[in-house]
Amino acid sequence: MTASFSYFRRPPHVMAAAVVALALSAAPAFAQAALTPELEAAVQAVQRATQADADQYAPAELAAARQSLAQAQAAHAAREKKAALDLALRAAVDADLARARSQEAVASAEVAQRKAEIADLQAQIGAEGRR
Repeated sequence: MTASFSYFRRPPHVMAAAVVALALSAAPAFAQAALTPELEAAVQAVQRATQADADQYAPAELAAARQSLAQAQAAHAAREKKAALDLALRAAVDADLARARSQEAVASAEVAQRKAEIADLQAQIGAEGRR
């Protein structure tokens, strides 16, 4: 009889041990890839701040958020749960602050523009009234 590919010359317990060892060696890589809810929230907060043009209006706060996020990801990879949690929460707060400051700057610019338009209209009305 010819040996086929499906025929193994090892005892079944050796093959089972090999399968278990392979599964266990892959488990840390999978667990490391999964983000905690806090870390995922921090990533999303930094993305929201970036979309709100925080790079332009609140660069220091956004840089602090990105730095905290990078440190949180490194702590998560090193399985330092407490440090990863603290840094992720800090990154989310810094990113939210950057987004809020950016939105405030945009709103302030819009208010200033509207005030300038009002002043122009009042000047036009005043000039027409004097005629």
